[in-house]
Amino acid sequence: MTDRAIDHTPPVQSALVVHPITGRSANLRDPQARLDEAVGLAEALDLVVAEGVIVTLRTTNPATLLGQGKVTELGEICEARDVNVVVVDDALSPVQQRNLEKAWGVKVIDRAGLILEIFARRARTREGRLQVELARLAYERSRLVRTWTHLERQRGGFGVMGGPGETQIETDRRLIAGKIGKLKAELEEVRRTRALHRGARQRTPFPTIALVGYTNAGKSTLFNRLTEAQVEAKDMLFATLDPTVRTVKLPRGRPAMLSDTVGFISDLPHELVEAFKATLEEVAAADVIVHVRDIAGPDAVAQAADVKAVLEQIGAGADSGRTIFEVWNKIDRLDDEDRVSILSRALRSLEGAGERAIAVSAVTGEGIERLLDFLAELIDQDEAVEAHLTAGDGAALAWLYRHGRIVERDDEDDGAMRLSVRLDPQALGRFERLFPDALVRHAAE
Repeated sequence: MTDRAIDHTPPVQSALVVHPITGRSANLRDPQARLDEAVGLAEALDLVVAEGVIVTLRTTNPATLLGQGKVTELGEICEARDVNVVVVDDALSPVQQRNLEKAWGVKVIDRAGLILEIFARRARTREGRLQVELARLAYERSRLVRTWTHLERQRGGFGVMGGPGETQIETDRRLIAGKIGKLKAELEEVRRTRALHRGARQRTPFPTIALVGYTNAGKSTLFNRLTEAQVEAKDMLFATLDPTVRTVKLPRGRPAMLSDTVGFISDLPHELVEAFKATLEEVAAADVIVHVRDIAGPDAVAQAADVKAVLEQIGAGADSGRTIFEVWNKIDRLDDEDRVSILSRALRSLEGAGERAIAVSAVTGEGIERLLDFLAELIDQDEAVEAHLTAGDGAALAWLYRHGRIVERDDEDDGAMRLSVRLDPQALGRFERLFPDALVRHAAE
């Protein structure tokens, strides 16, 4: 008998992606761009997209979202293309999801479920996995009616007790509620730990800069360009889930802490926004928020609006008092006419009183020096002081080099030093407490 190798390759999941145009999706978004995004989400989940379809709905059907004729038509496509997964790029109620699965005989997943599944696969850190699991359980809790419909045919119970199906649903709800409570407690501990780390960073003079933006806007590529890090950067939706913090050297020697964050997306499930609050707090606490936009994309305006909506949700919007400006990325993908127009608009924005922007290409490096200069100007609000140190004040000198910027230094014959230093107010106060004998006075303006 000949031994045959066992093929452990998972079966190919062929998908039909449906983008319904409904009243709630009639906004600035281009339907084809939205369909392309949904296809990208499906491919990020390793689904092989057999076909993508845009469906315009005059009204929505409470039972199936789609009209009966469209349900039949899409069912025929599923059969003809041998589809086993249908992705509906909209929010489905549990009843709608169940009815569509019955009608088509395939697995149906809505936009929220798709994004949650991608997050579950991509999260690497313990914190990320906890956040995704919490979001998934919150989503599944509302789906129990679909999960346990097979129990409806079982016999009922006695007295005041419900039937086995009802008992099973209640049992599952209690189990999920218990898991959610445990996860929230663990995440609260993560939030406290992160707050301690953030507090430690705030006690240093390094300002913090957070990169935010729509998924696949090029944040990780820009992060790598600015910090010379090796964060995974792919032309893929949600390539980065777990936040990364690195030091970036700004012009005139000032270092800053730069963080790369999870990408935002339209109709981000509220369960994810809630679950990722521990991570998004890093954004809300940053000194400068850099909104990275794919300025060459067809949906740049709508995507920017989606990002601003999420920033408002986490208390980091335009009215929060945070310093926010935009980086218009991917200018290397523009044709010559559009590129000239974008560069001109960005330069004019820096001269006006409205939203400011820097046009760059994170891939080629164009505009990066201008961006670094602008960042340095934004955070260079340090106080100018003069220090007079004796030859024995080596510890004070080392502290100033570590926590401030030495603008000028004059060494005297007796070993003493006169220094012109820039320190933020917090660092200046600490220096005066640690080294009260050092002569520090405000530099003449």
